Amino acid sequence: MPLSTLEKNILKTKGLTDAQLARLTKAGVTRKADFAVVGDAATLSKLGGLPPEVAAAVMAWATGAAASPGPGTIVVDSDAVTCVHCGAKQPKDYHSGDLCPACGKQAEPTFACFWCGHSGPGKYCRSCGAEFVATGELELALLLKRDGLPKDEIPRRLRGLSAKEKEALWGRVRKAR
Repeated sequence: MPLSTLEKNILKTKGLTDAQLARLTKAGVTRKADFAVVGDAATLSKLGGLPPEVAAAVMAWATGAAASPGPGTIVVDSDAVTCVHCGAKQPKDYHSGDLCPACGKQAEPTFACFWCGHSGPGKYCRSCGAEFVATGELELALLLKRDGLPKDEIPRRLRGLSAKEKEALWGRVRKAR
């Protein structure tokens, strides 16, 4: 099936001219599937006499491959796990608790949730959504929970406390034991 009017218009928005479209048709590119046979932007550029950036845009559209991201573009890789210590991407066979091959530390430390008691890796509890606090401040977070502070306020409050204020809270924890 030849290129439809819509497909031709899309190719024009990618930077092709009518003359370049005619050259591609003469070269044998008559349907969208033919772009997969061409293979890459460099070959398309030579085949149709296209500028490299136009050929890259056309191939990205025709093959469904994402064009290389430009500045300010956010690329989401939902499977990716990065080490919290060095930022290295973990291998595909990674499991929670494994050590990072780049730095040797635990890539995703496991934290206990002050709000619901579950534990897990990451920055937030997968059970209740509370932001994890440092392990050394878990008892302080539990004290603030008993004082009636909201779930989202406790981590913020702990980050904002001075050393003297934290020591006063530790005094209350020791007294409650």
